[in-house]
Amino acid sequence: MSAPAPRVRTTDLLKKKLRGEKITALTAYDASMGRLLDDAGIDWILVGDSAGMVVLGHETTVPVTMDVMLHHTKAVVRGVRRALVVADLPFLSYQISVEEAMRNAARLVQEGGAAAVKLEGSARLAGTVHRIVDAGIPVMGHVGLLPQSVHQTGGYRTHGKTQTEAERIMADAKALEEAGAFALVLECITPGLARDITAALKIPTIGIGSGPHCDGQILVSYDAFGLYSEFVPRFVKQYAQIGAQIAAAARTYANEVRTGQFPAPDA
Repeated sequence: MSAPAPRVRTTDLLKKKLRGEKITALTAYDASMGRLLDDAGIDWILVGDSAGMVVLGHETTVPVTMDVMLHHTKAVVRGVRRALVVADLPFLSYQISVEEAMRNAARLVQEGGAAAVKLEGSARLAGTVHRIVDAGIPVMGHVGLLPQSVHQTGGYRTHGKTQTEAERIMADAKALEEAGAFALVLECITPGLARDITAALKIPTIGIGSGPHCDGQILVSYDAFGLYSEFVPRFVKQYAQIGAQIAAAARTYANEVRTGQFPAPDA
């Protein structure tokens, strides 16, 4: 019997960047999906606040709370044996004060079982990142499109098209690296800017809607597998249509129950 595969650690992502190996990531919100992605060999799994949209039916991620994130993080961790599990810090769980940010990050690790946390933000959060990392909790940064700030930034759009905006995002990325972030998600920025940031940073970059030049890629699993049909970003490649298959199977089941085909008479 072969030994179980070793746990993926934050340092393993850096090693992949140094070796030029692409990093793979997807989101999960429950133990079953976590186990499936883990078995598929995904490097790291994000328990994303995107659960608010694709699982809970909200229009944005803003309504997601710490209680919601803890609930989903615990579930995913129970299903994962190898992949690195990173949990999102939800809206206003880290912006009010450094102390509250540290407390909530600690809850996701200590109570939720995550190996690391992710937060959205600019250079203004560098001090917060530094304090959380200094306390022994790995932090992943997130720049470009910030879904938690969608009401402030004018909706879902590509960022970094102007020189001013590109320079600001680059400065944010460098500040978060300097503060101790172990990796950085680049969401919906121009491919050229993503390439420049990836080259400028020593830590890995993980792209979502930011072109092919990042050190790795992440997608929302419900988008990638056709489980969420309300809105599919144009950069998403759908690798399956599981939602349609579930609906078809449910119709077949309902029809068989109504016509007496299920259960069989001798079952």
